[in-house]
Amino acid sequence: QVQLVESGGGLVQAGGSLRLSCAASGRTFSSYAMGWFRQAPGKEREFVAAITRSGGNTYYTDSVKGRFTISGDNAKNTVYLQMSSLKSEDTAVYYCASTYAYRIASFAYAGSYPYWGQGTQVTVST
Repeated sequence: QVQLVESGGGLVQAGGSLRLSCAASGRTFSSYAMGWFRQAPGKEREFVAAITRSGGNTYYTDSVKGRFTISGDNAKNTVYLQMSSLKSEDTAVYYCASTYAYRIASFAYAGSYPYWGQGTQVTVST
């Protein structure tokens, strides 16, 4: 089992920045990658970014490339999502998740992640 706890969400003006954190505990050594997803009201949960635990390889959905940065600190079992140049369309509940999957193509699919945090709200005002 892996337990995940997100923090760092809040209200920010458009163009501003936030950093989300996801602290992992439990059998963290067995997870291959960590991902961030988000879900806006009335929409499906969508992939935002992922990072592999070993090599630190990163992957992003097109809409956040150049604005968001995912990073990890294995010593602290924590993954971060630095969000800059925020837009109103970034408003959502953000979830971190952990997966054993190792195929790059699987990182963008929520079904690949067996462990999820409770989510943290990010609201971007205009």
